[in-house]
Order: sequence, then structure tokens, then C-alpha cells
Amino acid sequence: MKKIAVDMDGVLANVYELYHQFHERDFGKRKLPEEIMGIPEGEAFPTIRQFIYETGFFLNVPVIEGSQEVMRKLNQQYELYIVSAATEFPKSLPEKQTWLGQHFPFISWQQMVFCGSKKVIKADIMIDDHFKNLDYFEGQTLLFTQPHNCRNNDHQHTRVDSWSAIEKLLL
Repeated sequence: MKKIAVDMDGVLANVYELYHQFHERDFGKRKLPEEIMGIPEGEAFPTIRQFIYETGFFLNVPVIEGSQEVMRKLNQQYELYIVSAATEFPKSLPEKQTWLGQHFPFISWQQMVFCGSKKVIKADIMIDDHFKNLDYFEGQTLLFTQPHNCRNNDHQHTRVDSWSAIEKLLL
């Protein structure tokens, strides 16, 4: 059975929605898509790092549309793992596990991999929104479209814009 490694933030969890909410709360307006396209998250939302380290941030992230249904199907046909570089944000570890349990109850604790660098991950397929994680991966790579990766015309990875696109590719 093929193994799939799925990133959490930006692939399952809609962190950009929280970034927008915090920015709107603090500055009174929502950033326009063209203001953040191709810009790293920390540059597009300079104050967001202070919130990422706060308790509760990762518990309140909305789910990316379509991810729950497709992940349930993938879990039935593949050896599925959630792989998150969570150790960068130490308070996120229990929150991410709780979040996954709430939104993806069919994912067991044995399918959750919280790490620092994803360079050690071995699977057949990786779905991620960051080049830094996909560039070193030895299997098939699916780049989940997010604003920070939009201006790069990289053709090394298969770009997917939605969970329905992933469903068409893998199911």
C-alpha cells in the first residue's frame, strides 16, 4: 500500500484565514489577494508570529474546504500520515493533535508525525504548500496552492489548487 504524507498548516488547516482575521482585527482591513501573492507569510503578515506562539492559536484554525471528505477516502486506500513541522512552535504540539482529533477523527495518533525537518520523511507521495519541504522529498510531490507559493513557476512539483484536484489525481 502506498504511503502519503500530508502537511497540516496550509493544506488541511486554513491558517491564512486566521492571518487575515488577526490582520483585520489589528489594522481594520483585510489584505487583498494581490497584496500577499508570492510573499512569504511572515512578510505578508508581519505581526502574525506573535500570535502563532500564543496558546490557542492552532486550536482555532478553520478546516480547508473539501479536505475532510477526501482525506477520509484517501485513508481507506492509502497508508496516510499527517506530517507537520510542529516543533517550530512548541505550544502547537498538543493543539495540533487535539485539532486533528476534532476535525479528522478517523486519523489515529499513530498517523500523526510531528517533527522539525521533513527531510527525514519517507513516503511515496507528499502533499505540502512549501517548496522547502517538497524540494528534498524523493517521491511524488503535490504542491498545494497558497498565496506564498503562487508566483513561483516551478515545474518540479505537481500543483494542486483544491482538495477536489487531489481527489481526481489520487482516487
